[in-house]
Amino acid sequence: HVAWFQAFSDITNSKNMLSVSKIVKPPGDKPDEFEQSVSQALLELEMNSDLKASLRELHIRGAKECEFNGKKVIIVFVPVPQLRQYQKIQVRLIRELEKKFSGKHVVFVAQRRILPKPKPKVVSKYKQKRPYSRTLTSVHNAILDDLCYPAEIVGKRTRVRLDGSHLIKVHLDKNQQTNVEHKLETFSAVYKKLCGKEVVFEFPDYML
Repeated sequence: HVAWFQAFSDITNSKNMLSVSKIVKPPGDKPDEFEQSVSQALLELEMNSDLKASLRELHIRGAKECEFNGKKVIIVFVPVPQLRQYQKIQVRLIRELEKKFSGKHVVFVAQRRILPKPKPKVVSKYKQKRPYSRTLTSVHNAILDDLCYPAEIVGKRTRVRLDGSHLIKVHLDKNQQTNVEHKLETFSAVYKKLCGKEVVFEFPDYML
């Protein structure tokens, strides 16, 4: 009976491993049903498309479905060290995922961690000095770059309204206009959700 139970457990575990093999969560944190569906979609693409070699070594950290102005958007969080590898196949990968998820917009963002600003005369639990890449400003800028890819940010301006609120105007390279223009509202909505800042995107005929 013990051997039978062990064999059954192994089969069950292997099925679970298969379904979540494209998602790696922190210890003790289990992927939810939606994250498993994204993981499964990536696994299917790995097994049944020419993206197999590129996807084999890649995994995601999490996924979230949000709704903005009646449109559903899927935010996929990937490990920072794997971001460049994802970007090599991102245009094709997003196209395939959007087919699988009924045309919902898909965006990829690296999962970064913000370290708090050290307070004067307070001993920090972090032994090393806070790296710039972990500051709020750096992480928010990096998220903006992630969202716009493959379009490159060529300029940025912050406009202060009369009520004191800020609006960030981001100028994108016109070379990628046809690839990302239909998603600019999605980029703005996702950035507002992740960073709490308002941003609009433009394709200027001139360089700042």
